[in-house]
Amino acid sequence: MTEATHSKRPQWIRQAVDFGALVAFMAAYFIARDMIKATWVLVIASMIALAVGFILERRLAPMPLITGGFALVFGVLTIVTDDDLFVKLKLTVQNGLLAAVLLGSLPLNRSPFKALLGSAIKVTDEAWRKLTFRYGLYFLAVALMNEVFRSPAAVTAIWSALNLGTPDPNGVWTAFRGVLWIAASVFGLSQVPLIMKNMIKDEEPGPISPDTGL
Repeated sequence: MTEATHSKRPQWIRQAVDFGALVAFMAAYFIARDMIKATWVLVIASMIALAVGFILERRLAPMPLITGGFALVFGVLTIVTDDDLFVKLKLTVQNGLLAAVLLGSLPLNRSPFKALLGSAIKVTDEAWRKLTFRYGLYFLAVALMNEVFRSPAAVTAIWSALNLGTPDPNGVWTAFRGVLWIAASVFGLSQVPLIMKNMIKDEEPGPISPDTGL
């Protein structure tokens, strides 16, 4: 095995750890067409992802821990109550809280984003403020969009207005989660110019993924 291959391997593994649970959840739903069964897969895959992440890095990174923790809590609530409201509500609660923390920190001149990611990315305080504001808006937008797509009535109304026939609300919401995964990656990449422009020292910048997909 070459040195280059060895250096890239953890990145591939990390991507699998970060997004594997979401992919497994989506696949389980579209195969079984049962949200409760898919949630079982999500809970099990999330536990595996957290365990593998800890084994690889000897620690639990903040964002995977947050998203994985929310997935476990709301997934278990869904299974125990046999109600898929909780697994759908998870995205609203998680992103709503993140938006409140980030946007609420700006008037206080605090930077929780820097506290979470400052060891990985070295940029100026002004850049952290801009990133905090942008990601705060992103998380807020995700929470609001989730409230629309988790509602069967809202999905049916949208499909009716667009003459798309009768939708499968659970299928639409699951597909929305996949689109959101792509959107998160694109949004993260769009922040690279700001990061590169404001690097404090010679670092190799990378996109900050706002959501690991869970």
